[in-house]
This record gives sequence, C-alpha cells and structure tokens, in this order.
Amino acid sequence: MRHSVWNRYGFAWVTLALFLITLSGHWIFGWFAYVQEQQDHGKTVEVASYTIQMLRDTLENWQSEFLQLLWQVAGLAILLHVGSPQSKEGDDRMEAKIDAILLAVDPKKGDRVLEEIDREYEGRHTDARFVRLLEKGESGATAHAKAKQ
Repeated sequence: MRHSVWNRYGFAWVTLALFLITLSGHWIFGWFAYVQEQQDHGKTVEVASYTIQMLRDTLENWQSEFLQLLWQVAGLAILLHVGSPQSKEGDDRMEAKIDAILLAVDPKKGDRVLEEIDREYEGRHTDARFVRLLEKGESGATAHAKAKQ
C-alpha cells in the first residue's frame, strides 16, 4: 500500500504549518507594536524600517533557539534515517539474530520469509555475515567469532 506524501510526512507538514502560523503571527503583531511605538515617539511609520527591525528580531530568535533545536531534533533524525553507524548498530544486530533464528528453525521456509521481507522493505538489508556463516553450517559461537574478524 503506497502512502501519499501527505501521509508519509504528516508530522513535517504539521510542523511547517505551525511554523508558518507562528512566524506570520510574529510579524503581524510586530507590525502593530512597531506602529504604536512609532506613533508614541512621533515618528513616521516606514515599511523598510519595520522590515529591518523584524528581520533582526527573527534572526535573533532563530539563532538563539530555533537553529539549536533544529539541529538537535532534525539532525539526529537525519542521522538515524541515513543510517549512521551509531543508529544502525542495535538494529543490525537484532536483524541478524532474527535471520539466524528463522534459518535455524526451518532453513527453506526461513529463506522464503527473508526474501519476502527483503522485497517488501526494498533497500533495507541487514548485515548478512551471520546468515552466510550459518549457511556454511558453522555453529553460532564459531560464526560469531569469524564475523567479528
């Protein structure tokens, strides 16, 4: 079943909508405050002056909070998605164990199930070292020792 881009990235769309709403609100209410401040001081209201002031304020907010949070959240998510060694370590080990169990219980059926899973989740394959060693008929301890080499 294929999901649309709206379904697959729903969290990102909601986050983008919230970001645009709050940024718009910041600029709209900033305009009212700017106009009031200019009138209080008897100065003229200039769009160029307002734009410069709001760009400065927005950039200060981004620099101090948003970019830091963006890197912490989005950067970590990106690293997990692309498969940094730190994020793959636990998953690869677990997948290798499950593959080995499937093959040990019923090798023919295990191969078929693994092929179906690989087709379903294209591009996501575990480290097949243990599977290859098990296929050669080596014991788990021997396979583990050789795989670490």
